[in-house]
Amino acid sequence: MESESTESTESTASTESAESTESAVTTCYRHPKVESHVRCTRCDRYICPDCMREAAVGHQCVECVKEGARTIRRARTAFGGRISTVPVVTYVLIALNVLAYVGEVVRPAIVDRFEMLGAALTGPDGGHYLWQAQYPSDFHPEGVVDGEWYRMLTGAFLHLPPTEGTFGILHIVMNMVSLWNLGRVVEAQLGRIRFVTLYLLSALGGSVLVLVIAPYTPTLGASGAIFGLGAAYYVMARRLGADMSAVNRFMAGLLLWLLVSAGLTSWQGHLGGLLAGGVVTLAYAYAPRDRRRALVQAAACATLLALLVITAVGKVSELTSGAA
Repeated sequence: MESESTESTESTASTESAESTESAVTTCYRHPKVESHVRCTRCDRYICPDCMREAAVGHQCVECVKEGARTIRRARTAFGGRISTVPVVTYVLIALNVLAYVGEVVRPAIVDRFEMLGAALTGPDGGHYLWQAQYPSDFHPEGVVDGEWYRMLTGAFLHLPPTEGTFGILHIVMNMVSLWNLGRVVEAQLGRIRFVTLYLLSALGGSVLVLVIAPYTPTLGASGAIFGLGAAYYVMARRLGADMSAVNRFMAGLLLWLLVSAGLTSWQGHLGGLLAGGVVTLAYAYAPRDRRRALVQAAACATLLALLVITAVGKVSELTSGAA
């Protein structure tokens, strides 16, 4: 009897010991079947090697790392742009210009269809004629006066065909080299969204001044937008307190080219882009450095866009009414 009692006691103790051992096993909160003995230093939950992320002290789980990333304030430039080491927008703009150039070389009609043109007439023979508000019934208007508003931007992505004009293929080569040199610097400071906004508003500003001063002259090229980047480069350098000697020499050369090119290219597009780019960058540079900054910058860009649109609409109305 005593022997049977002893065996029963030992069996009970063995069972309790096994249960205690099983209850002491800890598992990963994300993978319940994986034994784990490491806790997340942030939430104190057990995590397996697959869920461990190194932290300043110990390890954290995946969820805590994500939560921490959301609460970390990302560094920004002096103009509010996110810091980026790769000028993605500059690459894309160059690629678009090159693709458009290949397209116009393969199909020259693209130039007539998408270059910047304020007002002209297409005759029954398919030829292009000088605009006049009163025209014969077999003539048709073309350009912005005919509702082709897209020309004001598409013209900024086209360039002279290889064998035409004063520069030929050098037109796109010089513009793309300038875009590469200026774009990398300006985009790095402004960030991608602000940079592309600056570029497009500068291009539009150039087209609007062409429409106002030389509506009958077809123009094309990225020069207006690039002059806007030049103005941005100057404004940013002054705002950052950079050594202005080299910057002033650059601007002197840019303005000299503006004068020299007056007889060779569309100086109106250059000047319009320069002015628009300067206005946009002034808003970027001198907006208050607090939560209102993005709102003030966006409002300034929207105001400039509205002004350009109103000016363009007013000029088209003037042309179609015969007052020009």
